[in-house]
Amino acid sequence: MNVVLATLNAKYIHTSLALRCLKAFAEPEFKVDVAEYTIKDPPMAIVSDLYRRKPDVIGFSCYIWNIEETIVVIDMLRKVLPEATIVLGGPEVSYDTEEWMRRLPAVDHIVMGEGEETFRDLLRELAGSRKFHFAFGLAYRKNGEIVLNPGRPKLDLGTLPSPYRFAEDVPALPNRIVYFETSRGCPFSCQFCLSSIEVGVRYFDIDRVKADLTYLIDSGAKLIKFVDRTFNIKRDYALEMFRFLIENHRGCVFQFEITADIMRPEVLDYLAEHAPPGIFRFEIGVQSTNDETNLAVKRRQNWSKLVRTVTKVKESGKIDQHLDLIAGLPHEDYDRFRQTFNDVFALGPEELQLGFLKMLRGTGLRIEAEKHGYVYMDRAPYEILGNDLMPFSDLARIKRVEDVLEKYWNAHRMDRTISYLTGEAYPSAFDFFQKFGDYWEEKGWQRIGHQLEDLFARLWAFLRDDANPEMDLELTLGLLKIDYFLQHKYKPRKVWWEERVDKDEWAGLLREAAAGLGMEERELAKRAALERLPFDYAVWTAEGRVSRENETLLVVLYGGEEAPPKLVSLARGGSRVGRAIR
Repeated sequence: MNVVLATLNAKYIHTSLALRCLKAFAEPEFKVDVAEYTIKDPPMAIVSDLYRRKPDVIGFSCYIWNIEETIVVIDMLRKVLPEATIVLGGPEVSYDTEEWMRRLPAVDHIVMGEGEETFRDLLRELAGSRKFHFAFGLAYRKNGEIVLNPGRPKLDLGTLPSPYRFAEDVPALPNRIVYFETSRGCPFSCQFCLSSIEVGVRYFDIDRVKADLTYLIDSGAKLIKFVDRTFNIKRDYALEMFRFLIENHRGCVFQFEITADIMRPEVLDYLAEHAPPGIFRFEIGVQSTNDETNLAVKRRQNWSKLVRTVTKVKESGKIDQHLDLIAGLPHEDYDRFRQTFNDVFALGPEELQLGFLKMLRGTGLRIEAEKHGYVYMDRAPYEILGNDLMPFSDLARIKRVEDVLEKYWNAHRMDRTISYLTGEAYPSAFDFFQKFGDYWEEKGWQRIGHQLEDLFARLWAFLRDDANPEMDLELTLGLLKIDYFLQHKYKPRKVWWEERVDKDEWAGLLREAAAGLGMEERELAKRAALERLPFDYAVWTAEGRVSRENETLLVVLYGGEEAPPKLVSLARGGSRVGRAIR
């Protein structure tokens, strides 16, 4: 048989671990090809490529982010390859499977749950006697009826071959994300998450894990994301893995999902002392800081211990942190979610991901949706449209917060400015992002594209129009200019603000800066951007206060692709020189 396993990834840089696990288990009995596309690819292009492969069996890995696009492809394939066997698997079709079989007549089989052994057994039956009732965990059709076989016991992970060592994957390793698992299962019972359905955690042998990671690193992998639901649930295992990766990273970056409130102090101390800066990233699901909410979704979370962990990691300066929130959880209205947002933003994560509750098939929250008055999308991703405390109007407003949060905080285009606005100029971070998000939508900017200078100019337009009495506009404009200059590797050809320095004055500023830095004027003119600030920037950076005793001559020196720009502030009229290097 010619077997092809396919999926539609969210982005090109993503790779499918599931397909490789199925392929590794099915071989050497069956030759299996892997075909990966993206949800942005035209269905006709996907179908044409699969048709060219002339498959006898086509399997699709299905998730909430790709199921609707996959259905379009399946319906087309059934018409052009009427004899092919079409199989679905993955978390999206492992629940309500009979409903999926009824909805999708083009599908012959669905693999439910952990799929390696079930898919291999299906291939055996397709190649042999076709007695599908022998394949546990399989849904199929018989005489027009839908049959769901009993589920199979959990696999012994020690019997699974490695999915990381296919020679055809090696050329792309430096340019794509490698997904890696050291365990399966989750110890927690969060009712919005599919992982809560599987009880217990199983681990792969640690020596095998180390060998696979060494192979990937040696083969050129640059970013490995661990898909373990709670990487640090087993302290000794996690500590040993951290130690191994620190000793063998060779420039590769590793991302983990961790539960912050169970991270042991000795692990944090070890990472603070030994982890090289930049090789680890932590993703931490906070979701809500409301105890009543966490209790309702069966989520155990010790906020004080979580804060301790996030703070200690941040203070070490070694590890970037990505913190997650979910809007729309039970017992959390708009005002209470505002508090959750501000609680988490105050921790200063490098990235704050604001998501919206999705009523996933099989989860406890979906089963009890009526209890909290939930209404949600009928089709994937099943995002909520409201509940008894959070109407659609509030969710729509929070969506505007998400939009500008992504552009202006998570992208780190203007950290100095946003830190001032969220920390001093507005009552809270949430209030700033909400006001700006409302303004952004009012202007219709969500429907158009944005260059770098557009983002700065639009924030400045909002700040001028908002007329916030608590904000120092001159300080804000100065910080915006600094952030803009530091976003460039080379001296920018244009600026987004109205320049008020004439040619003669600029020449005078150049002479002053050259003298202060001990550089030739001609060399400085090529490499530097100059700007006047009506306050003392060195005092601001050192003491956090605005001093207008000295004007600042701002000099930004550019070093090209290899060297980041260097910011130098010269206090005009005084001998003091303050330096701040990004």
